[in-house]
Amino acid sequence: MTRKRIRQPSNLLRSWITKFLIPALVSLLLIVAPALATEQSPVSIDGRLVFQVGKTEQFTARERADWINLRLRQIVLSQEPVEVVIQERNQSPTIIVNQQYLLTVTQADTVNNNTPQEQAEAWIMQLDKVLQQAQKERSTYFIRNALLLSAGVLIVAFACHKLLGWLWKRFRQEVMQRLPPSPDEVEIDFSSSTALNLLFNFTLLAARMWVWVSVILYITNLLPFSRIWSYRLANQLIQTLTSPILTLGQSQYSVVYLLVLIVMLLGLMILAGAATNLLRTRILQFTGIDRGAQEAVAVITKYTIIIVGAIVLLQVWGLDLSSLTILASALGVGIGFGFQDIAKNFGSGVILLFERPIQIGDFVQVGEIEGTVERIGGRSTLLRTVDQISIIVPNSRFLEDKVINWSYKNPVSRLRIPVGVAYGSDISVVKKALLEAVQEQTGILLVPTPTIFFIGFGDNSLNFVLLVWTAKPSEQYLIKSNLYFRIEELFRKYHIHIPFPQRDLHVRSGNLPLGLSPELEATLRELSQNNSNSKKDNNI
Repeated sequence: MTRKRIRQPSNLLRSWITKFLIPALVSLLLIVAPALATEQSPVSIDGRLVFQVGKTEQFTARERADWINLRLRQIVLSQEPVEVVIQERNQSPTIIVNQQYLLTVTQADTVNNNTPQEQAEAWIMQLDKVLQQAQKERSTYFIRNALLLSAGVLIVAFACHKLLGWLWKRFRQEVMQRLPPSPDEVEIDFSSSTALNLLFNFTLLAARMWVWVSVILYITNLLPFSRIWSYRLANQLIQTLTSPILTLGQSQYSVVYLLVLIVMLLGLMILAGAATNLLRTRILQFTGIDRGAQEAVAVITKYTIIIVGAIVLLQVWGLDLSSLTILASALGVGIGFGFQDIAKNFGSGVILLFERPIQIGDFVQVGEIEGTVERIGGRSTLLRTVDQISIIVPNSRFLEDKVINWSYKNPVSRLRIPVGVAYGSDISVVKKALLEAVQEQTGILLVPTPTIFFIGFGDNSLNFVLLVWTAKPSEQYLIKSNLYFRIEELFRKYHIHIPFPQRDLHVRSGNLPLGLSPELEATLRELSQNNSNSKKDNNI
């Protein structure tokens, strides 16, 4: 009765290193290393590299390797005890496995300045070990343990997939909190936050892909009949990542180079956004210049850092910028036709930053949109209305449409409050009530003094207009509403009536063109008399 050993954690770790890490590293080194790639061909057992053989006078290296691989596969499948020896034949060391010829070691097979005899002695040790391991891996016990281990590795990989997402989310929150806040103290600059999110998503995707590719390579490397696929998959991945896919001038670039460039550019955008926000919050706020000028300096600094940094990165990356002349010309044509709106808005944004007809914090009206300018970007401007709704307006509208800027150079603005009272009202009392309503309201300036104009006689009312001044144009609707509430209250107090539209109907006595009955004529005369009496009562 045989006793099964329970593998301890240290033995399990040693097994992982022996079965996966060392063979994978050796395989990767042999794939990427160019040495002897054209002169020698590999000999492997179940995808595990043993050695490489060179060519002879009769056979090429590929033909020798194929024959040796076939013979080794037969030996492994036979499950016979392995016996590897060296015999001298034709004055050359010959390797014999299970009393059958395998290969003759020649000078073309040697490495590290070994003699054929020394090379043969090194190879028989490797063959004996690898052949015994290959036969052992075909046992039912080994396959069962490998499948159980594969299931456990898949569970661990799934847990790592979830854990990476949680760690990336927590780390992103920490970074967001440590970045300097933007002027509105709500969120960091839009472009830098977008670049930061792209960088985190990109690195998270790369980390998760690395986990799953490693798991697939490890699982396929566990079993002998799938190890060859692990070898081919690793070879294909390395060739895909390292093979040139883009040629600019005399330089060729692979996927790895492009991924590194993308990460560097995203990092540059994050750095530019963080530096700009730091400039706003730590330097420009203490200079005493207005908020609009601060925003202009910050935006110009940000785009300068991005443009200069991108040029430096491309030069360090090895890209000859002169090779982009044709691409830049094509891009210029594309901007002229396909991206003309974007180019127009970007140019308008530059004009707004330098000419400054509107600034951050101004209360403006463009078309039917009214709001406070919160941000002037390269393509659009953010307005926040009195309803606290954010509206993104293209920059070109501020140059093409009529724009009302209530805060331009001087935020003091005059508000018109039209008021109508009934005929017969005491206009001195009306004036007193209106001035009293003004004096009790906040947001209205006492200098310049409020003014009341009597603008004319209307159809049904005496028309006045109350003119007041305010330094808070964004609150004009609230100020008008409060004034109207107070004026209505004071009019009631001083018995001042607000008229309503009315029409007088006069019916002349006599015969109407149409013949009416005596009863209808009497009814019309009675209605006319009642109407006249009620009008006299109202005048009294």
